[in-house]
Amino acid sequence: MTFDTSTWEEISFGEIARSLTNAAKNPLSENLVRYVGLEHIEPGNIHIKSWGNVADGTTFTRVFRKGQVLFGKRRAYQKKAAVAEFDGVCSGDILVLEAIEKSLSPELLPFIVQSDRFFDCAVKTSAGSLSPRTKFKDLAKFSLKLPPLDKQKRIADLLWSIDEVVESKIVLSRQLNGIYCSFLEEIHSEQRGKKKYKVKDICTINANNLSAKTDPNYRFKYLDIASIIAPNKIGELKEYSFEDAPSRARRIVEQGNLVLSLVRPYQQSFVMVENEVHHLIASTGTAVLKAGDSIDTKYLFHSLFTKNFLSFCEQRMNGTNYPAITPSDLKQYEVYCPALDEQRVFSKKLSAIIEIEEGLLKEVEILNGINKQLINQIFG
Repeated sequence: MTFDTSTWEEISFGEIARSLTNAAKNPLSENLVRYVGLEHIEPGNIHIKSWGNVADGTTFTRVFRKGQVLFGKRRAYQKKAAVAEFDGVCSGDILVLEAIEKSLSPELLPFIVQSDRFFDCAVKTSAGSLSPRTKFKDLAKFSLKLPPLDKQKRIADLLWSIDEVVESKIVLSRQLNGIYCSFLEEIHSEQRGKKKYKVKDICTINANNLSAKTDPNYRFKYLDIASIIAPNKIGELKEYSFEDAPSRARRIVEQGNLVLSLVRPYQQSFVMVENEVHHLIASTGTAVLKAGDSIDTKYLFHSLFTKNFLSFCEQRMNGTNYPAITPSDLKQYEVYCPALDEQRVFSKKLSAIIEIEEGLLKEVEILNGINKQLINQIFG
């Protein structure tokens, strides 16, 4: 889809939007029960998904109303801008923006400030070293092209319709995750009273490691804790030669292994390596498990997401900044092991739910990309 902007009017941002600085001395007395800080606005997300309660205490006094746009003026490179879906108060590091309706359709304002050009302008006009901030007087000079109001409304309807589909898929993916968790707990509840096996008796842990005698020119991809960006999802991996690699790069990972982050295990940074891998080395901050003959690898993997395993980790974690369990702790964890055929049936059903959920999230990623592309094309 393309838009012909050749006939659109060139206009400055200050002619189509205003910055509001209304304050509430006592927000609760004005029925302003929620507050929003920069930490509540997700980078690149047009919706506010979290907030604080004014009754719990806040120094924020800047008022915003439903439909207005909250733009993070501090560290604008973080790309924090969202439309308010409720009334409240916000941080002074947030600009409260409102459309001038004779010139701009209010529904279009959130997408204008989500454009890359607008963020670039905010970054370039920011001042300060540790916490650079932009000002509305500088953003007001931002130049863009706009069509007549009726066409603005149609464009906004298109962008919001895509967003609506995205949000529906996100809701569905969360519902599926709830189904997964409930089914998983149900499976393990049904196993109660049956025999448990310690991990050390059904798996080998950290069996293969690089040593000081490893060829210094040996090259591999390094899987550290930060590489596990979500449960069972690995981000970009750096490649090293052994002589240049971090000293913690020691655990040899093979196809069929499970890799668990021992640090902050409650974050569920666990990976099941299903595809064939070559020269993959994990950090000593992980545990590499190879399932034995009595347990299905996928069944064991899913077992790590139970409340029981989370509770086990919480009881054994040590450390303040980097709470962690040890491989010795992990060896003592007990798992119900029904017959292998039964394990595989459970694993197949659980994996199917996860596969559908991941498919939905992939569609969300694609649709968000389309929306971003349209926004930048229109306002680029």
